[in-house]
Amino acid sequence: MKFTDIFIRRPVLALVVNLLIVIAGVQAIFTLTVRQYPRSDNAMVTVTTTYVGASAELVRGFITTPLERAIAGADGIDYIQSQSTQNLSTISVRLKLNYDPIKALSEISSKVDQVRGDLPPEAEVPILNVESADSQFASAYLSFTSPDLEQNQITDYLTRVVQPRLSALAGVQRADILGARTFAMRIWLKPDRMAALNVSPAAVRQALAANNYLSALGQTKGELVQINLTADTDLRSPEEFRQLAIRSENGAVIRLGDIADVALGAEDYGAEVRFTGKTAVFIGVWPLPNANSIDVIKLVREEMESIQKTLPSGMEGRVAYDATEYINSAIHEVLKTLGDTLLIVVIIIFLFLGSFRAVAIPVIAIPLSLVGAVFLMQAFGFTVNLLTLLAVVLSVGLVVDDAIVVVENVERHLSQGESPLNAAILGARELIGPLIAMTVTLAAVYAPIGLQGGLTGSLFREFAFTLAGAVTISGIVALTLSPVMSAKLLKPGMEERGLAGRISRDFGKLRRFYGRLLEKTLNARPAIYLIWLVVSALAVPMFIMSATELAPMEDQGVIFGILDASADATLDQTSRDAAAANRVFLSTPEAKFTFQITFPSSGFGGLVVAPWEQRDRTVAEILPEVQAKLAAIPGIRMFPVTPPALPGGGDFPVEFILASTAPQEEILDFARQLQVKAMQSGMFAFPPLIDVKIDQPQAELVIDRDKVAAMGLSLASVGGDVGAMLGGNYVNRFNIDGRSYKVIPQVQRVDRLTPEQLKDIYVTGPGGRLVPLSSVATVKESTVARSLNRFQQLNAVKISGVAVRPLDEALRFLEDEAGKILPRGYVIDYTGDSRQLRTEGNKFLTAFGLAVVLIFLVLAAQFNSFRDPFVILAGSVPLAVFGALIFTFLKMPDPNVAFWTAGWTTTMNIYSQVGLVTLVGLVSKNGILIVEFANQLQKLGRTKREAVQEASMTRLRPILMTTGATIAGHFPLTLVTGAGAAARNSIGLVLVGGIAIGTLFTLFIVPSIYMLVARDHSHDREKDEIGRDLKGGDSIVG
Repeated sequence: MKFTDIFIRRPVLALVVNLLIVIAGVQAIFTLTVRQYPRSDNAMVTVTTTYVGASAELVRGFITTPLERAIAGADGIDYIQSQSTQNLSTISVRLKLNYDPIKALSEISSKVDQVRGDLPPEAEVPILNVESADSQFASAYLSFTSPDLEQNQITDYLTRVVQPRLSALAGVQRADILGARTFAMRIWLKPDRMAALNVSPAAVRQALAANNYLSALGQTKGELVQINLTADTDLRSPEEFRQLAIRSENGAVIRLGDIADVALGAEDYGAEVRFTGKTAVFIGVWPLPNANSIDVIKLVREEMESIQKTLPSGMEGRVAYDATEYINSAIHEVLKTLGDTLLIVVIIIFLFLGSFRAVAIPVIAIPLSLVGAVFLMQAFGFTVNLLTLLAVVLSVGLVVDDAIVVVENVERHLSQGESPLNAAILGARELIGPLIAMTVTLAAVYAPIGLQGGLTGSLFREFAFTLAGAVTISGIVALTLSPVMSAKLLKPGMEERGLAGRISRDFGKLRRFYGRLLEKTLNARPAIYLIWLVVSALAVPMFIMSATELAPMEDQGVIFGILDASADATLDQTSRDAAAANRVFLSTPEAKFTFQITFPSSGFGGLVVAPWEQRDRTVAEILPEVQAKLAAIPGIRMFPVTPPALPGGGDFPVEFILASTAPQEEILDFARQLQVKAMQSGMFAFPPLIDVKIDQPQAELVIDRDKVAAMGLSLASVGGDVGAMLGGNYVNRFNIDGRSYKVIPQVQRVDRLTPEQLKDIYVTGPGGRLVPLSSVATVKESTVARSLNRFQQLNAVKISGVAVRPLDEALRFLEDEAGKILPRGYVIDYTGDSRQLRTEGNKFLTAFGLAVVLIFLVLAAQFNSFRDPFVILAGSVPLAVFGALIFTFLKMPDPNVAFWTAGWTTTMNIYSQVGLVTLVGLVSKNGILIVEFANQLQKLGRTKREAVQEASMTRLRPILMTTGATIAGHFPLTLVTGAGAAARNSIGLVLVGGIAIGTLFTLFIVPSIYMLVARDHSHDREKDEIGRDLKGGDSIVG
């Protein structure tokens, strides 16, 4: 008694098994979280250290270098990048994929503490932050504007009221205020008044430190009573600061108000934020790495509604940018595709079978398998994301196959005069082997995808195992429920009547026509072998010559602009030019709103366009128009880019690094040569950017040391006085309503417009009298780099750009050119998308090879032979791959060149590669059906040729039906538009093309290869049980 007989004889058991699948799946649907991509720890630790007033050279030598050296000893680091600029050291430590970020953070933190004592005492404490590398942009930006309030007042309101409410929401990692103007007590010093009253800058700092003092006095302890003590030794208002006594002379008191203007201002005037052209303050909301961003932003939106009701009059708050709109829209698109797919598959099955009773069996198998797959997703801890949903859409075309094969086989036995019960038992028995083989092969294909490392592995692991799960469940359904339903629903003689009869007769004609063609091909086998070899060989150059990139560009409904201004520009100057860029963004007909954050010599902006269904043009079509208009703005350069299609990308697709121990100027010289070559090649949308610019004007105070010594002064006192006047570093903090803010003395802006004005500053001289700075120092002007950049502790220059050709081709060009000009000792490296392509791009062939080997071994075990799997795989895989590669080979590498293949071709990217691996499993199913059946027929006494011919003709209908269902199931993917469509088009085209062309070849080439390679089974006849059964040896039923 076979395994399937149990279920046919006990239908309730079959129902119970399948109901359990449904119950498990339905409860899972409500518990799964939703994300854009599968969860992966793709994290970056940033270490920022502020050293107010210090030059880039000083910051690099005394802060960045010692910190880098210490951090490099930590575990789990992929690479370290650093930037040393005026006032600031930033070290970005990119962690290896899926390395625990919290563990890395604590380890890096302890390394930083080890060298903390070696840093200059004036430098602030290094701040460590861990952030998801794929979320340099927040998931939502909230903008707050008010015509009546100052920016520092808006900031204070947000800090006290809004930020705490948002930070407390479940799943929010941080809510940062961008463009914040935090309150600070600004002491604007007047050099002329200080000189007249003989007050040195150092004296002002000392007076502030000594007289704005926080005292902690403790309490009195009497016998019965104790009282807490406090003293008002701190200053709280601008008036109290003005009255602060600096010193008294001849009975007259010199107060701070006599030598400075005191105002409640802002800490920093170095940034400006605008929302659609209006000045605003932003809050960026970042969800926790493991939180469900859609749920988090939903909570933020609900909280915003209640915040809006309590805002001060005139103040407006709104959600400026919501990244989850794209995810929601993309998920909605996938679900729509799923609906279309189900409908098309049902229609195709109906057209093949012609009766509603027969159609019901595979149609019930589809939702059962999908619901079962959802339960497996829950069991494996997966999330609902674009890739698992894509897996569900793809599985519709696959899960239906097993049930179709069962129905078709049972119908064949019915038409040979068996009773429905006998037909179901016989049909199911014959198919146990092939069904298990088909299910295991498909599951085996996905193992290499799911188990490969790197980004592709972590992205597609959930995709692969969800698909494998759906296919496994469909195999269970086909062996338990489908035979039972066939026994109950299918009636003898169904095929002779009505539409089913007509279809059956037409199939008969098709089968006879195929039989005649097959006869001819089997007679001309050498010619067939030649075609097979040529087509298989063609696949290799087609693969090599296909345009390669990491992932197709997605229309995410937003264009970001990266702004670059001259090094000596002020915020006033740059914000005027940024406003012009904003007008360009808003002039786009599709514009919904814009946001901008501007700094003196750099900035960042974004244009959010109308939703997908409300516009005709894609972002890729809008981009060139925006780029042309931005290029016409004088004074700044602004580069429009789209967000990376995969998590963990950089700012630009091409990010190419030259690193060496050579001085920065020498590396820069080689980078410029490469830049010229790149411009001449025509491969880039605009001349590639170089991140190191030696254009920062710098004035150096050259101090006459002998004079300083003769006056009895020290260099520290001179440096301290000038730093106190100009540096802008804070002395201490003061209190407003329970919050502390900085106290910052600095020369007012009027007295520090040009380096010449430095000479008018007075410093402490002999006997406490002030002397002009010009008496001990001269000003020497020079030009230095804006920032000193390093990569892996080497001096580095990064070349970034947007390639109009496939990324792989652009990188190869840069590598070849660099190889010609770089001397020994130089290192080439990559970041962002380029790094992913270089580390991931070459993993595909191993995964593909592994998939073929795995399937071969699984089939060898199943068929107990090494010849049969060779017949199955050699006859179908190379030909299907050839079919699929037509669609990547004909892709024009340059998207700006109009070509007739533009609409229906794709590049070789990680989606199309996964499609190719899937293809191996799909097309080998056809070969399995033919070979398995031919072997059984040989055991029944047919010759090898008769067996393969009869098997091919008998199996023609299920092969065409499963292929039809699979193509129909995947066809909607090739037509989708909207959010996330590019990835689905890519995988759809490869599958549809490969299966259609692969099946066509399989039907004629597998029989010929079977004749050449397969074993003669005539001597196995006596051993086989099915052989005895079908010859009437035993009674099957009863």
